[in-house]
Amino acid sequence: MDATNTADSHISQHSIEKRLTFLREASRLKDVLRRAYTLNGLPESTAAHSWGLCLMVMTFADQLPPEIDLTKLFKLCILHDLGEAIHGDIPATSLTASATKSMQERTDLLTVMETLPDDLKADFLALWDDYENATSPEAKLAKAFDKLETISQHINGTNPDDFDHRFNLHYGRKYTDGTPLTRTIRALLDETTTRLSATP
Repeated sequence: MDATNTADSHISQHSIEKRLTFLREASRLKDVLRRAYTLNGLPESTAAHSWGLCLMVMTFADQLPPEIDLTKLFKLCILHDLGEAIHGDIPATSLTASATKSMQERTDLLTVMETLPDDLKADFLALWDDYENATSPEAKLAKAFDKLETISQHINGTNPDDFDHRFNLHYGRKYTDGTPLTRTIRALLDETTTRLSATP
């Protein structure tokens, strides 16, 4: 038996169909809009934010400590907002009013992942929990870059006239202060934020 036939014998059409169902459910994230705006002034989707986060990590990957597991970091970035696929995004400015945010997103994530094989579901959930609790060094970095990408988007997007940049000066600082790299990126972004917040 050749290698191709051996590989084919381990492929289950039913398993593939279930994974495709998961991907279809996960694609709901493309329709979830955030309180951030693109260069053209369009509302940004959560999926676009996740892409921007991954691109930011990729751009600074050569500056990360060598002990960081880059594959794990990317997985965390890709999965971190998947729990928003059903009930949507809660703006960062409203987080203090949402004590149940984490629990709701975890429940929704489990719903989205319902058709995945148990081992894959467990892997994805463990990554999400790691991110949510900022347990591992990779999760702490993912949190930091998530805040930096959000601030960057707020700076670069074409925002409504009443957009308040001052919130960004305090947003997520406990995560972005975690490493010299993220502190330096944050300082540069804060310079622009301060300038924008002072503009009438």
